[in-house]
Amino acid sequence: MHDQADVNDAIAAVCTAPGAAGLAVLRVSGPAALAIAGSVFRGGLPLGSAASHTLHHGWAWAPGSSPGAVETAHASESNGRGEARRLDEVIAAVFRAPRSYTGEDVVELSCHGGRISCQRVLDALIAAGARLAAPGEFTLRAFLNGRIDLAQAEAVADVIHAESEAAHELALAQLAGALSRRLERASERIADALAEVEARVDFAEDVGGVEVPSHVVMLIADLSAELRAMLASAAWGRALRDGVQLPLVGHPNVGKSSLFNALVGEERAIVTTLPGTTRDRVSEAVEIAGVRVTLSDTAGLRATADAVEAIGVRLARETLDRSRAVLWVVDGSAPLDPEARRTAGSFAGKRVLAALNKRDLGAVVPVPEIETLLAAAAWRRVVEVSATQGTGIEELRQAIMAMVGAEAEGRNAPPTMAALSNPRHVEALRRAQQALDRAAGIAAAGEPGELVALELRDCLEAIGEVTGRSVDADLLDRIFGKFCIGK
Repeated sequence: MHDQADVNDAIAAVCTAPGAAGLAVLRVSGPAALAIAGSVFRGGLPLGSAASHTLHHGWAWAPGSSPGAVETAHASESNGRGEARRLDEVIAAVFRAPRSYTGEDVVELSCHGGRISCQRVLDALIAAGARLAAPGEFTLRAFLNGRIDLAQAEAVADVIHAESEAAHELALAQLAGALSRRLERASERIADALAEVEARVDFAEDVGGVEVPSHVVMLIADLSAELRAMLASAAWGRALRDGVQLPLVGHPNVGKSSLFNALVGEERAIVTTLPGTTRDRVSEAVEIAGVRVTLSDTAGLRATADAVEAIGVRLARETLDRSRAVLWVVDGSAPLDPEARRTAGSFAGKRVLAALNKRDLGAVVPVPEIETLLAAAAWRRVVEVSATQGTGIEELRQAIMAMVGAEAEGRNAPPTMAALSNPRHVEALRRAQQALDRAAGIAAAGEPGELVALELRDCLEAIGEVTGRSVDADLLDRIFGKFCIGK
């Protein structure tokens, strides 16, 4: 998608969202950006003569329009032959290479918002020699020109799509290079270890053998522990970045809707004493410790002859099958029936938070019994609550936070830390950490240094996939193809 000819082109795109607005911004980048924008812009100073980081007021004209002076431009919009066609009033911002977003010459034209104004100006820029930018191409050029590394480039999209304050803070931290700096320090230490191992292999006779010295073995183990600690932040970072889908499941009349309303903070779901009231899924997003949690109140799980309720039950079971995390609501004031026990068996491998509801009516179901039923779950926690009385709701929120990967229950993990939030980064760094573990094992066993060096190179290669030091064109296309046009 992006060959050498592509990166030498001048590209243009609208950078602001479509629709009525006070302003729209168009960006032009490339070696000919000033000439192309200058052929469209008319103001007090030609853009080719403008200093970097300056603003200029003027008008955008269709290519071929050449009013003799600014007064002429104001006097006539068209001479009847289409030679002078004024498009819109604009402000031109000039950024000369390399001090621009892309590292190339860049001109940003701010015109009036709305579909017509920005489209007319964009058409003029393309007619003047620019081509329409591909999705993410401005940020791709920033990466290719060394303005940012690949992890920072991907953080640009995360900043745009962040839906909570904490997610935005985490994305900004990665855009500022928090993750990149941490990985760069680790890479330097790995490269030092590799250099020493290779030197011993090359000069074995001078240093007394090819075995890896103990201090290098310790360094490799320390680096492995550091990457393992970073990987431990992945669940939390992913929850901050993408949010969490958390369905409330359980049998009729256990208080799912009441608990849903208590967590949401308003009456969103219908609550009655009649079983089977909830027939369709009701969803609402709430923010818990910085994580956007989408709660879904589902139909009670039971066999029913009611055709409409049966559809709701089917949808609830499908939601349960798809979900990696569930909030299982249990009537803690009555003995568990066999159907509830069978439902607990469907939670194997999932993260399950059990809410023992209706505790204000008495504690009949003991907590250990629920914990035993959830033994096959990947993660489990049991909280005693009363949705109608409001007791235990805050503890339930804290448990939700722990379930989505917070460092410690009841404490928000600092969003500005270099937490891993991108699944691609997690997969690459897991391979890097595994290579370090193999290297440490080989070295500790006294095996030749050549084998350790191979693992250390694999580790550096995997880290380079995150920062962009070792990537191919196909990977870049996959990453930047997900960006919006104009960024």
